[in-house]
Amino acid sequence: MCGVVDIIKHLFSNTLASIEKPKVRVVDVDLKGEEDGVYTYLVKLNVSNPYCIPIPLSEIQYALKSCGSLIANGTIPDIGSLKAKGDTILYAEINLPHGALVTLVQDITDDWDIDYELDATLVIDFICDINIPITSNGEIKLPSVVDLFPN
Repeated sequence: MCGVVDIIKHLFSNTLASIEKPKVRVVDVDLKGEEDGVYTYLVKLNVSNPYCIPIPLSEIQYALKSCGSLIANGTIPDIGSLKAKGDTILYAEINLPHGALVTLVQDITDDWDIDYELDATLVIDFICDINIPITSNGEIKLPSVVDLFPN
């Protein structure tokens, strides 16, 4: 059975390599709170499915970086399916210690934007798990210092 699964996985991976892949981008970042010097952010992701069928996912693994430095990584579990020919909004909660936030400040411009690189792996729930790696680059609009330190 293992040989059959490997063959299916190989064929499916080769087919996926030659066709358009889903896209992911960071849409928004909201500050949820701070506790003991650790800031919790809710990152809103938009995942676009170009296919005419829903994609059943078991999870998305992600690594969010800025200027080559890892900001956060983790897994978004139990997603369900990505909508056919459409966008699905997902949320990832990330925790940033104060020290990591200070490091990010070096990249922040006057409008509180930081450049990001997002590496993600869509884990398709098929006969066996099939991984689709996707990447995205852009800017994240962070809450301003007024939001971080209210009166």
